Amino acid sequence: MSNFINHLCFLLLLSTTTTTTTKNVVVSALTSPSDISALKAFKSAVNPSSIPSWSCLASWDFAAADPCASPRRTHFTCALTCSPDSTHITQITLDPVGYSGSLTPLVSLLSQLTALDLADNNFSGQIPSSISSLLNLRTLTLRSNKFSGSLPSSITKLKFLDSLDISRNSLSGFLPKRIDSMTGLRRLDLSFNKLAGSIPKLPPNLFELAMKGNSLSGSISKSSFGELTQLEVVELSENSLTGTLESWFFLLPSLQQVDLANNSLTRIEISSPPGSASDLVAVDLGFNRIGGYAPAKFADYPLLSSLSLRYNRLRGKIPLEYGQKKSLRRLYLDGNFLIGQPPAGFFGGKSGVSGSLGDNCLWGCPVSSQLCLPSQKPSGICKQAYGGRGKPRS
Repeated sequence: MSNFINHLCFLLLLSTTTTTTTKNVVVSALTSPSDISALKAFKSAVNPSSIPSWSCLASWDFAAADPCASPRRTHFTCALTCSPDSTHITQITLDPVGYSGSLTPLVSLLSQLTALDLADNNFSGQIPSSISSLLNLRTLTLRSNKFSGSLPSSITKLKFLDSLDISRNSLSGFLPKRIDSMTGLRRLDLSFNKLAGSIPKLPPNLFELAMKGNSLSGSISKSSFGELTQLEVVELSENSLTGTLESWFFLLPSLQQVDLANNSLTRIEISSPPGSASDLVAVDLGFNRIGGYAPAKFADYPLLSSLSLRYNRLRGKIPLEYGQKKSLRRLYLDGNFLIGQPPAGFFGGKSGVSGSLGDNCLWGCPVSSQLCLPSQKPSGICKQAYGGRGKPRS
């Protein structure tokens, strides 16, 4: 009799343990119904034929499992991150396998989402304005897709957004006028789109700005950049920017790298940094329409190691200060109308300068030096550039 009772107790204990385990699994899978609805809409907006059988989205099976169920062995295996209590989706990071389709407006139901990354796929259509409801969003990455239309003005409601990358798409129209209200934004990359118009006042806490390969026009104004005390990197090449680049620009206190090549700038003004305090390392102003003399005061920037003023309309002599600057390692002045002999400091045994002084109106540039390639302009072109007086030698 006692053996029967012991066996019965064992069965009851086993039953209780199994129930507890089952309950634990249920407790760990409490994804919010609104989040599940958003995920279902998200997957439904993706072209089924673009979902490989081995991909993250293929594992999203709502009939078989809860999105935040644990462990994820066969369903919802990747692309999702859940909150610690398994009630909300906090991150969507898709694998780059070529998913196509659109981004559903119902993504706005993911109230706790902090990161949305759809990079390197083939999503198309407009970016839904409802994305502005994701008030907890910190990172939005839609890089290398086929999104079109304008950047929704409502996106400026994302006050806590830290990084916005929608580069390499087909966005058009103007930048939102109130983009400066995105005070949390540190990194902005809208490169290689079809954006037009002038640059508005920018978010004050940016440290990286990239909008190269668009159709931006107008001048680079202090009203747009003047408050950016933390700005380190500026990439605005391959646009249609015009006018004068004024001296305040290079005096931005944290500036390190500047790429303004392939625009239509006509003049630059350079002032020495106060107390020679500057972090500026690299400047590319090549392929513009900059006239006048090569600015000697670039040599006053103590860390400057790379300078390109190639293929502009510069005249006069190469500043002697360039040849004396020990930090300078790359110098491109080719394709201008520079005259005279290049500074001897470029050709000393200890000189580590690379680049080009070719395609100018120089004389005495050693043909044995790589710096002097390609060859100088024909004398006739140089004579015409200086009003028919030939190459001035003084």
